[in-house]
Amino acid sequence: MEPFAPTPARPDAPAPRPHVVLLASPGAGHLIPLAELARRVRKQPGRAAPALVPFADPAAPAARSAVLSSLPASVATAVLPALPLDDLPADTPLETLLIELVHRCLPHLREMLRSIRLLAALVPDFFCSAALSVADELGVPGYIFFPSSLAAMSVMSRTVELHDGAATGEYRALPDPLELPGGVSLRNAEVPDAFRDSTLPVYGHLVETGRQYRRAAGILVNTFTELEPAAAEDSKKVAEKGSFPPAYPVGPFVRSSSDEASESACLEWLDLQPPLSVVYVSFGSAGMLSVEQTRELAAGLEMSGHRFLWIVRMPSLNGETFALHNGEDGRSHGEDPLAWLPDGFLERTSSRGLAVAAWAPQVRVLSHPATAAFVSHCGWNSTLESVAAGVPVIAWPLHAEQKMNAVVLEESVGVALRPRAREEEEDDAGGALVTRGEIAAAVKELMDGEKGRVVRRRARDMEQVAGRVWSPEGSSRRALEEVAAKWKAMVAHK
Repeated sequence: MEPFAPTPARPDAPAPRPHVVLLASPGAGHLIPLAELARRVRKQPGRAAPALVPFADPAAPAARSAVLSSLPASVATAVLPALPLDDLPADTPLETLLIELVHRCLPHLREMLRSIRLLAALVPDFFCSAALSVADELGVPGYIFFPSSLAAMSVMSRTVELHDGAATGEYRALPDPLELPGGVSLRNAEVPDAFRDSTLPVYGHLVETGRQYRRAAGILVNTFTELEPAAAEDSKKVAEKGSFPPAYPVGPFVRSSSDEASESACLEWLDLQPPLSVVYVSFGSAGMLSVEQTRELAAGLEMSGHRFLWIVRMPSLNGETFALHNGEDGRSHGEDPLAWLPDGFLERTSSRGLAVAAWAPQVRVLSHPATAAFVSHCGWNSTLESVAAGVPVIAWPLHAEQKMNAVVLEESVGVALRPRAREEEEDDAGGALVTRGEIAAAVKELMDGEKGRVVRRRARDMEQVAGRVWSPEGSSRRALEEVAAKWKAMVAHK
């Protein structure tokens, strides 16, 4: 690992390599794609030295350590100190917590950056936009890393433009429906959670965050042009008129399977299954279903008659659809998630299904020859992993921007189907329930139906496209090379 601290200069010492510092807010979903960006940066012409800086995350130190330890030695790493947030109200939204954490860490970040001998750029992720002020102080360009889609970035840019000319403290509601590039029309219930109600404090925080984005020299987006062509074209027009920084689609950043365990009960079981026969079910590390919805899902998988691999996590007992750390191994306080499944379910499905109360090597699972479909919460990392593997999706969004992702995947990209929750049916937490019949029908359609055939073919096509974006003339490679050239020119003029 290259140290941040300056070292004494020697007459015969080689010129120091300029550093590009990548700042990741807490959460594996933010750290993993930035780690992949760091790998790409180190290979760029000009040999900028990437440095990955996450925040201390006491709730999931093992996840952070696993990501950092997987990086090559040429990627420097440092961790910002843990700072207490217990003075904030218990019901403070996650987005507000992250934004506040960033503000409190700015003095530590400033000190760290000043210790670097040659700084080419600062790249904070989308929750860390306040760090752009530090880049301004130090006279280096700041770029935002946006770990989600161009569609999500469009929501942010539209929100900022909506508030041009607004009085201080005035916050205007987004139109309902919100029209996005590519013919995507979002109902209010489908826009990212924090953008739905303009009267809530978190909405105001995001408006101010988006205004900070305008100070950036550019925005690196974890997607690729061919996945969202209309949004990519729209972002160019927005940048040309000067209302938002230029976007550079430089993804997909997907973990290498070599970073995951090669030995797993999941993989051993998949090895015994026929090709393209298994439905993989996972709602990410934070997604939670209610007790009743968990049981309906079990019944639906059983009714479908198809093979399945289900990563089961503890159900929600309070109506929440996510917990930032739902147990790093899928357990909570020693409880067994499998104990919440219907009586006899595991025995009845043992010949064609496997339920696992733990983590799974998802990239390896998705790329396994036996895996045919993915029941997913549509987190953007999982979305890109499925696209890169050519696996079609049954979209089951839970929180954050996932409902928007589901709409984009089904209606624009064409690689997903969605089971429909029946509003008249409520689960034990008062949320809309996706019934066992809907679940079974969606699995059967994707695996055997005519709509499913079209979606499966589209997923295979997108896999081929995703595999080309990092080729010598690939769109994402060209976009990152363009940004790296700007960094190199910046250092040359110092």
